Amino acid sequence: MGEETLVAMPLAPHHHHHHHQARLDTPPHHLAPTPPPPPSGPIAADKGEEEGDHHRPAEGVAGEPPAQAPRSGTPPGLAAEDGDVYYARKMLQGVVLRPPPHLPQPEAPPGLARAHSTPAPHDYAAEEKEEEEQQQKRPVERSASANSAGTIVDDVVSIGRFFRDRRDVLSSAITRRISSLKESSSPPSAKAAAVVDTYGVQEIHLPNVKVTVRLKDAIAAEDDDVGYSFLGGRIKGRVSFFSRSGCRDCAAVRAFFRQSGLPYVEINLDVFPEREAELASRAGAAARVPQIFLNEKLLGGLVVLNSLRNSGEFERRVRDLAGRRCPDSAPRVPVYGFDVDEAAAGGGKGEEAAEDAMVGIVRVLRHRLPIQDRFVRVKLVKNCFSGTDMVDGIVNHLDCSRKKAVEIGKELARKHFIHHVFRENDFEDGTQNLYRFLEHDPAVPKYDNFRGSTNDGEPKPAAAVGQRMTRIMLAILEAYASDDRRHLDYSRIAASEEFRRYANLVQELQRADMTQLPAEERLLFFLNLHNAMAIHAVIRVGQPGAVDRRPFFSDFQYVVGGHPYSLAAIRNGILRANRRQPYTLAKPFGSSDRRLELAQRRANPLVHFALCDATRSSPIVRFYTTQGVEPALRHAAREFFLHGGVEIDLESRTVNLTRIIKWYSADFGKDRDILRWLLNYLDPTKAGLLTHLLNDGGPINISYMNYDWSLNV
Repeated sequence: MGEETLVAMPLAPHHHHHHHQARLDTPPHHLAPTPPPPPSGPIAADKGEEEGDHHRPAEGVAGEPPAQAPRSGTPPGLAAEDGDVYYARKMLQGVVLRPPPHLPQPEAPPGLARAHSTPAPHDYAAEEKEEEEQQQKRPVERSASANSAGTIVDDVVSIGRFFRDRRDVLSSAITRRISSLKESSSPPSAKAAAVVDTYGVQEIHLPNVKVTVRLKDAIAAEDDDVGYSFLGGRIKGRVSFFSRSGCRDCAAVRAFFRQSGLPYVEINLDVFPEREAELASRAGAAARVPQIFLNEKLLGGLVVLNSLRNSGEFERRVRDLAGRRCPDSAPRVPVYGFDVDEAAAGGGKGEEAAEDAMVGIVRVLRHRLPIQDRFVRVKLVKNCFSGTDMVDGIVNHLDCSRKKAVEIGKELARKHFIHHVFRENDFEDGTQNLYRFLEHDPAVPKYDNFRGSTNDGEPKPAAAVGQRMTRIMLAILEAYASDDRRHLDYSRIAASEEFRRYANLVQELQRADMTQLPAEERLLFFLNLHNAMAIHAVIRVGQPGAVDRRPFFSDFQYVVGGHPYSLAAIRNGILRANRRQPYTLAKPFGSSDRRLELAQRRANPLVHFALCDATRSSPIVRFYTTQGVEPALRHAAREFFLHGGVEIDLESRTVNLTRIIKWYSADFGKDRDILRWLLNYLDPTKAGLLTHLLNDGGPINISYMNYDWSLNV
């Protein structure tokens, strides 16, 4: 094998050499006795099937040790003492040393000998025997060695032969089995090694090997069957029903389909109002949701469904769908689209002309104004133009007076087509007043409700957009959240048509006039906008991090009414009356910020239990309607404290509170004030324990729970 074979000799001083030589007759205890190897030189390898792959000794020397000196392995020309040094050097070099020829030799590792317990096929055994006879006649070439009388077990050749033999046996068995499967069309017998299931999958069992073969016919048949499984069967048809958000009967139908494992298509008329005419044509003008359809056939509402369930007729009808594909006449699955502009249908010609005139002016000014970077107030302001440039452009385009042009400029600023680079005024004529178009703001492309260009249509009222947004998000919760709203399926939400409609809708907020939003509706609008943005942020950014939470709470932003809003800005700037965020020094809005006009006059601590930040420790996600916001906030607080928001240990006199109260302690007051306020929102058991602690005059320890930042998925 191209390496030196050395005889392993014990090292000893020269004057004790004869003692070690006398002990060589006794084999070492760790060596198993094996036949002595043949003398060095080319010999014929005798490898019979009965003896395995071990080399036999040459004839004439079998059974007796060769007559050679104990140091016969020492290279010629070296004295005994030099031989000791030689062997020591070789051992330090890592050379594999072998015992002298007259000592028992180590056996080959187990497994290298050909296993004769597994019978081979007849033709293969004959071929193997012929190959071995040729191997016996072929001389074994050995590499030159320092010990010419030693022998080498060719480990590499033996290992290769072992794996080659096993590979041939395995491939031969698999080939024969597959051939038998192709030739045989009848089901296999009980003794056969293949197992056939109802879907045409063949399983071949061999020792320590399992091969699965799927026949082409079975694969084609399975691909052709694209139905759904229900109650052990398969359904090719479609079960669909029309619904509305907040409908209890619709929720009962949805719950039944989920528990039954029956795939269904829900068409929420609050999300897809254009489908109301279709429902009226299929079920009648007086039909109320829910209305269930099996393919194109109308089944009815909840009362009919319960009646058919109790009689077993519903399952039979569903099984009838197994052999029938859904026809084109059935209610179609909601596809990508845009909301129908209902307001445009009732608008007059004058309103449409005014809208077209403003958009036309903007498009002309975008191309004619000298938009460039300017250095002002020791700052580089990008993509801006002066008030004088805009007035000149309007005068030249409309052939009007400069006073009229200034009024048009103010109207463009009010509709948020343009804004002051420092947001100081609406619009004024002059070279020192710099403005820019909304889409030219360097920060606008980063906003997550901006898609390449601003919405040039007439801005819709903010209240209408908020109501539409609430209906869509309620439908999303009903379809893709758990019953308790504590867990959301964000992957299905992101792929749903409801969320695409929401993404299209929030673009309407870019230029919405938020000052026209009634004061009593601002709290409702921003509560719902915050929770909707939290769901959108999870889809776009990911879950809020336990360490770096800025990408989720601060960097994810919408442009609303020409101004940027993040989750932190809505919570602290709008809902908390412009109070500082925890662990910060600056307030969200400056004294001249126009967003202060929308901020609440005072901080309401209940809003913290209505805001969801998509974590497991935050309150559950909710969306609120105009039917009593304050009672809904109190209910949200009670639900939060009922499900782990507070724990009271009477023995240690400790009250464990949510960490939300610690972060926003400025909204709740001091420790005793917090506990007294908390009494209004606890269940009777916890309220009784806390009342006992407050009235007995003893000290009360307040601790705060760890906040779980994991996603509420």
